[in-house]
Amino acid sequence: MTFKKTINSLPFLLITLCLFPAISFQLAAQDKALVGGRLIDGFGHKPIANSVILVKDGMIEKVGTIDTLPVPKGYQIISTEGMDVLPGLWENHAHLMLNGHSDYAYWDKAYVDKWGSEIMPASAVQLLLAGITSARDLGAPLKESIDIKTKIEKGEIPGPRLYVSGPFIQHKAYPGTDAFRWGVDNPRDAKIKVNQLADAGVDIIKLIDHDMMSLETSQAVVDQAHERNLIVVAHSHKPDEIRRGLEIGVDNFEHTGLTTAPAYPDDIIDQLIERTAKGRVAGGPLYWTPTVEGLWNYDLTVANPEGLDNKCWHRGLEQSTIEDIKASLNNVGQLEYMQLTPLRKPTLKHKVQQLRDAGVVMLIGTDSGIPTKFHCQSTWNEMAFWVNEMNIPAMDTIRAATYWPAVLMKVSDKSGTVTAGKYADIIAVKGDVLRYINLLQNVDMVMKGGTVYKLDGKATID
Repeated sequence: MTFKKTINSLPFLLITLCLFPAISFQLAAQDKALVGGRLIDGFGHKPIANSVILVKDGMIEKVGTIDTLPVPKGYQIISTEGMDVLPGLWENHAHLMLNGHSDYAYWDKAYVDKWGSEIMPASAVQLLLAGITSARDLGAPLKESIDIKTKIEKGEIPGPRLYVSGPFIQHKAYPGTDAFRWGVDNPRDAKIKVNQLADAGVDIIKLIDHDMMSLETSQAVVDQAHERNLIVVAHSHKPDEIRRGLEIGVDNFEHTGLTTAPAYPDDIIDQLIERTAKGRVAGGPLYWTPTVEGLWNYDLTVANPEGLDNKCWHRGLEQSTIEDIKASLNNVGQLEYMQLTPLRKPTLKHKVQQLRDAGVVMLIGTDSGIPTKFHCQSTWNEMAFWVNEMNIPAMDTIRAATYWPAVLMKVSDKSGTVTAGKYADIIAVKGDVLRYINLLQNVDMVMKGGTVYKLDGKATID
């Protein structure tokens, strides 16, 4: 049921609407006004107190304050009093084909026929209800990637705006991964496969092991991707992946790699500084998605695994799938995937600081979906690590999850800030998120394209 009231005059602006989980059409159909909260608009300036945001036809119509922007007749008012209002978050490194299971080899065989029908749709709705209104899905089968992206765009299933890479591009696919990894072994093959991905509708080309390709082949991947107006992201696990990536001109490095090494080599830092010094001359900033929270939090999860019992990650999954994932995590401290992680943890702060000092633009991304890391939790965990452990200002952290991803993905005209003329992708949390970033673990309102998917902490969809 829906309790709604149309407000025609200013004194009633602060009335809270009581909206309950069965709502869908009403929340999507009516123009809305978000009234009363403190707006952190994504530009990094002083927040706007007592804000008013008018939403019409899924877009932000106007932004002002209670004193300057009256709500027109017929708008449905949603009170954001006592809340911080932000642009919808971006998760810049998700794996929708994964849901935290600890055994990749088993998962890739057992769930290959369920990726499109169960697993990826479940991941998508879990991200959305966590306040993620845009996500980059980096590495999945092509057909399933395009299908889920299309279904979300058509409104057939709920999920964030997806920017997909489809399969990884690498020198040679690992055994048993041909469904979502494509090998390339010469420049002509590289161009053909990039064009195949572009023609299918991907937004991103993802490179891994590009240091194992010939220079000509890896360069052909990047050049053809840029020719097709696609962003190129590249793994940075190995020193030569970074060196080669800088040489061929990738746009965005992923992960904080170099395994247990204490720091990035001096020559890499020098090259990063050389690249970041060029800025717009080189086509814009150099972006880096460090994905550190899964590494940082692993020993804490072993010490206190209660977070794994949070049922938020059950949404959309069949009971048999839930039980399978649970069983794979029974001995979370013994996961083979994570055995080197405790030795990597002491290196993370220094490496992240090296990257910041080198001038790269950092993005919030988590590798969400890897063992123990669920889509409903990963993004706020990453943001909390940045603020609480790395002492990165909360405002900068928020911009790394809102403004900068939209710039990199060339959609800043429609996304990334709460600005008139952009998508009404907006979240709200009760309290002061600039002081207490962990409030993002309980997002109270999620709006995407003017449709409210979560209100007062409850989903408005089945």
